[in-house]
Amino acid sequence: MASRKELVDKAIRFGRPDRVPIVFWNCDQADGDLMLYHLSLGDEPREDSSLNAWDWSVNEWGYKLESMNDGTMGHPVRPYYPDLPRPGEIRIPPIREDERMAAVPGFLETCGDRYRLASLDLSGFTVYTLLRGFENSMEDVLLAAEGFSALLDAILQFECELMRLAARHGFHGIHLADDWGTQSGLMVSPALWRRVFKPRYRRQFALAHDLGLDVWYHCCGNLTEIAADFHEIGVDVLNISQPNVVDVAEVGRRLRGKQCFMVPISYQTVSLQGTREEIFAEARRLHRCLATDAGGLIGYVEEYGCMGMSQENYRSCGEAFRQLKATGCEG
Repeated sequence: MASRKELVDKAIRFGRPDRVPIVFWNCDQADGDLMLYHLSLGDEPREDSSLNAWDWSVNEWGYKLESMNDGTMGHPVRPYYPDLPRPGEIRIPPIREDERMAAVPGFLETCGDRYRLASLDLSGFTVYTLLRGFENSMEDVLLAAEGFSALLDAILQFECELMRLAARHGFHGIHLADDWGTQSGLMVSPALWRRVFKPRYRRQFALAHDLGLDVWYHCCGNLTEIAADFHEIGVDVLNISQPNVVDVAEVGRRLRGKQCFMVPISYQTVSLQGTREEIFAEARRLHRCLATDAGGLIGYVEEYGCMGMSQENYRSCGEAFRQLKATGCEG
């Protein structure tokens, strides 16, 4: 029998897994085929560095997220850099390897034969927007190219150092979360994204591959227009985080059989308001649009009680993906 790590590998590389692998993201990870390790730290050292949990309030880059006490990650309070810093003024976090990786031995023991994924949590331009504020960030790209490049490249270089750290500690993949979509389209034009951001991400993903790491890329919103670009520059697993706003059929038409996807039952629509039957039907639709008999799909399950998801629907999402065989039929 294949290990759970081998099952994930086969799904990514179209090696005909026996079933669709499942990732339980924010709880019950031991029920899935993959386990997640958070690489991000808070601004101050943790009192108990054995705990592998990200401090959502003040990140090591210095930005603060204000909690709404509703189970969400919170929202940015104010820009850390209200004025765009000069290159010498950029505060790059220290690596803090001992603290950052303190929980790895216990994680590896718990992980067993599962796939080991190291997560940067929030990354790339999303971190930039939290440091500068969203409106400032949009202006920087066009009006302050030199300062924009210096700050964004510092962020990406720091992330590359964390990739090297993850590779040294035996992880199989690196997870990045950098949202580019709104409910209706991209935050910037596809042409601007391809000119400014795509070459940078290509270099970052190439380094991950040189280190022996798979690239997992999360993107909220409607990324239909640039999904093929992510495939082109080396994303191994593309997380379509909001399939309800993405033209999944069109993405599948372009990439089915070439790109592995990680997809949830929409946690804006079906997983919240749907019946068990509708959840199962949505899992089959996603598989039919995005996967092949050889693989290409990883089921993503996240508990969203804070948004009104019932425990019954949460369980149904996991069961819906478990019922999918590699052929997309119910078991």
